[in-house]
Amino acid sequence: MKEHKHEHKHKHIIISLFSLHLLLLLLSSFVEASAAAARRSSGENPFTPKAYAIRYWNNKIYKVPRPQFLLSKASPLSSSDSARFTQLASTNSLSTHLTTFCKLANLLCFPDPTTFSLSSTSSSSKKHPSDAKFSAYSDNNFTNYATGAAGGLNSFTNYSAEENEPLDSFRRYSRDSAGHNDEFINYAKDGNVISQTFNTYAAGATGGAGSFSSYADNVNAPGLQFTSYLDEANGRVNSFKSYSTEANAGDQGFGNYGKNGNGLINGFSRYGENTNVVGSTFSGYSQTGNSGNDSFTSYGFNGNVPENKFNSYADGGNAGVESFSSYRDQSNVGDDVFKSYAKSSNIQKVEFGNYAQSFNQGSDNFTGYGEGAKGQDIGFSTYGQGSNFKSYAKKGVTFADYRNTSSSTSSGGGVGVLMANKGKKVNKWVEPGKFFRERMLKEGTIMPMPDVKDKMPPRSFLPRSILSKIPFESSKITQLREIFHAFDNSTMEGMLNAALRECERAPSMGETKKCVGSVEDMIDFAVSVLGRSVEARTIDNVNGSKTDILIGKVRGINGGKITKSVSCHQSLYPYLLYYCHSVPKVRVYEADILDPSTKAKINHGVAICHIDTSAWSPTHGAFIALGPGPGKIEVCHWIFENDLTWAVADF
Repeated sequence: MKEHKHEHKHKHIIISLFSLHLLLLLLSSFVEASAAAARRSSGENPFTPKAYAIRYWNNKIYKVPRPQFLLSKASPLSSSDSARFTQLASTNSLSTHLTTFCKLANLLCFPDPTTFSLSSTSSSSKKHPSDAKFSAYSDNNFTNYATGAAGGLNSFTNYSAEENEPLDSFRRYSRDSAGHNDEFINYAKDGNVISQTFNTYAAGATGGAGSFSSYADNVNAPGLQFTSYLDEANGRVNSFKSYSTEANAGDQGFGNYGKNGNGLINGFSRYGENTNVVGSTFSGYSQTGNSGNDSFTSYGFNGNVPENKFNSYADGGNAGVESFSSYRDQSNVGDDVFKSYAKSSNIQKVEFGNYAQSFNQGSDNFTGYGEGAKGQDIGFSTYGQGSNFKSYAKKGVTFADYRNTSSSTSSGGGVGVLMANKGKKVNKWVEPGKFFRERMLKEGTIMPMPDVKDKMPPRSFLPRSILSKIPFESSKITQLREIFHAFDNSTMEGMLNAALRECERAPSMGETKKCVGSVEDMIDFAVSVLGRSVEARTIDNVNGSKTDILIGKVRGINGGKITKSVSCHQSLYPYLLYYCHSVPKVRVYEADILDPSTKAKINHGVAICHIDTSAWSPTHGAFIALGPGPGKIEVCHWIFENDLTWAVADF
């Protein structure tokens, strides 16, 4: 009987093992079949984030070809790496593997300066002759370089030019030197995200000169910090000429610049010229300094919304001279804050000549300006508009030819707005072709085309499995800073904060918005607004940029009728982040772009025309270029490289 039961038990075990084996075979066959199908359809490993994005597209979008330009931005992580980093994100451990994560996931991250490797020929002044020239040189550590140097010249020419993310360290550079000169010419020119810190630069130096010429010109998102620059220095001359010219969306910080200095001369000429939303903060600048001389000439000229803060500038200074000439001239709007400027100073002279002659009213706030000062001489001559003077000294301050209003007239659809300026007219330049009227989208039209090149650093989306475990909200900024190694006042910190502010901003009237960091999230948002029969469109290439083009065949999406669309624009962030928003009452067009001379097709573009502009700001660049104002005209623009617009699919 026992043997019978034992035999019966063995049969159950054999049957169970057989069933399990059969189940495993069936599962293996299913997985292999799925893998084979995925490989046939996409050529991708079926378990990679990109393969998943393809399957997600096929499941969500109805009978529309997959856009390769969008799928090419899917995460390049392998299936195993994706699983590993998902686990690290789940346990808040990504920060300890950031370098590897950024490299494999194709993210924008900055090397940690504290772990920056030292070159045997770059970190010590003993390794270099007194006169050193660094030409076409890059990514080195100049900590303690030229410390205590006597005389000599260091020249950095074309240093870190055209780099995406250069990292150079100038800590304790030229400290306690005497008569030592430094030149930075064409430094980091045409770069992308420039993060540069000069920490305790030339502190305690005596004599000598520092020259920054064409520094960080034509870069995207410059992040330049001068911390304790020239602290306790004596008789040194520094000049910033053509600094950050034509840069886009960055910040410069001057902290404790020239603090406790004696007889320092600093000249800022053509600083921030033709920039777009570039800000500078001068904190503790020339504080308690003696006989300083600073001049700001053509500072922020022709910029778009320049923002500058002067906190405790020349506070407690003695016998200094500060001059602001043609400051922020011909700029669009702009905001300056002067807080405790020249407060408690002695015999301080500050001149504002032809200041803030912007063509659209900006704002200037002077709080605690010159309070407690003795023997001061502060003059405002031919000063611009929109200023607020609060709690400023009532003695020793003169206003000559101060104006608080300006007049402007439309240019009649040309390239700018004209403003009265001391009896003569000046033109505010807006890039030709950036905005245009709908009637221009007609076959045979010759029109200028703006620069449509994508100037953002190359990055990839994150897989949703990882993205969902990384916070994306201002209340979690501390955790985000830890993950991406964002130190105080660093470019990374500014980048995180700027993106969060934009993404958390309340939508405008009629707008639905969402920031997305994965292909799947973008698909979900587009489908939620427009339905499953949608198509993502963008420009084919950048041919024709900054030249005149000939419009070829034009096709209106949805029969040229007013429709809805979802436009997605890149934001600067460690991973690829798009700001997507639905725009009602638009017409979307596809157009062949031809060479005006040969009539050959050189590009295929997508244009969107906003029919209702009533909620737009009167200072929007479109009205500067086209006139007459919000709600009075429609405004069209091209979709730039790597941006895209979603609209109804045309079968």
